[in-house]
Amino acid sequence: MTTYAALLRGINVGGAKKVPMAELRTLLTGLGHTGVRTYLQSGQAVFSTGRGDEESLAAELSRAIEERFGFPVDVLVRDHAYLRAVAEACPFPAADLQARQLHVTYFSAPVTPDRYAGIDRSAHLPEEFRLGDRCLYLYAPDGVGRSKLAETLGRQPAKGLIATSRNWNTVLKLVELTAEEQ
Repeated sequence: MTTYAALLRGINVGGAKKVPMAELRTLLTGLGHTGVRTYLQSGQAVFSTGRGDEESLAAELSRAIEERFGFPVDVLVRDHAYLRAVAEACPFPAADLQARQLHVTYFSAPVTPDRYAGIDRSAHLPEEFRLGDRCLYLYAPDGVGRSKLAETLGRQPAKGLIATSRNWNTVLKLVELTAEEQ
């Protein structure tokens, strides 16, 4: 059995794409997963299974959500080892920062630096970003809601990628929740 986190993109924001967490837990259990839990209302679920891989589990859950709720939702599924590695590889001093200052955007596939080559990094200082393993770390000292860099990064065309961001508290909580079954 492997424990995974499912990251749902763009649900329960501003009243759109409502996916109640109790129904998401029921849906995951119905797909045959065990130890199903959710975290917050913004689209994180943790579950264990002995079948599939990240990509096939994400596709299965995405299809099931669309069938159940009537709208498409992009889903990423990541295992504990990956989530832990992302947290440990943070290029910023996470322990010295407030959670609202640090975010991770998870991608469905690797992203190369040329994707962001047109961004004038010095124009956004003290805000910074760094790429990691299928992720991007964003340091926004005034929070992501006021971040001009986050806005600029968000304007980069996805071109077939799924991308979803989480604040540092959620990053760490997902590491913790997926470790419980290990």
